[in-house]
Amino acid sequence: MKIFLDTANLESIKKFNDMGLLDGITTNPSLISKEGGNPKDGMKEITKIIKGDVSLEVVSTDYIGMVEEGKRLREYGRNVVVKVPITPNGLKACKHLTSEGIPVNVTLIFSPNQALLAAKSGAKYVSPFIGRLDDIGQDGMHLIKEIKEIFSNYDFETEILVASIRHPLHVIDAAKIGADVVTLPPAVLDKMLNHPLTDIGLKNFLADWEKLKEGTDIKI
Repeated sequence: MKIFLDTANLESIKKFNDMGLLDGITTNPSLISKEGGNPKDGMKEITKIIKGDVSLEVVSTDYIGMVEEGKRLREYGRNVVVKVPITPNGLKACKHLTSEGIPVNVTLIFSPNQALLAAKSGAKYVSPFIGRLDDIGQDGMHLIKEIKEIFSNYDFETEILVASIRHPLHVIDAAKIGADVVTLPPAVLDKMLNHPLTDIGLKNFLADWEKLKEGTDIKI
């Protein structure tokens, strides 16, 4: 399963990319605006840091605007995936951009029907928002199971990109189902890395080694 970071924060992107953990990045207008500065410079820098796919989202809502904006976003890097919403105009733009060799991530997916239509329109990724479904009392992970089952019945090349992840258990559940990608906020990826028993174990190992070195010149 591929791991994308859901952020526009360059410090976080560099931190986790240097660990070799990142396969890509997803962003949206909210995340980009949170970072301040010139958004164009930020988006260009992200596409340089990351070798994998970088989803950059359109803000236009009409078909022509989405297509034109998508083409401009693609100029930031050959690894740019244009992100469009699951609307009639979004699907129309998805079909057009895909036909021109520009990959598309169809976002704000909340039902299997929407995922199916996005795949039919040629999307490279569909982004179901599981956390937002959980927030309103629905089972977001059940949606991933349904999309996975539907896609496995056919020859869709569309990948399931699990979005709106709230905690590490969402990642485990998505991996068990066989989702292609998860996109995580930096805070969730931090939680995946850390465990109190790891900290205790390392502390004990180092303490024992210090005892062993006492009175000697042992080096590793």
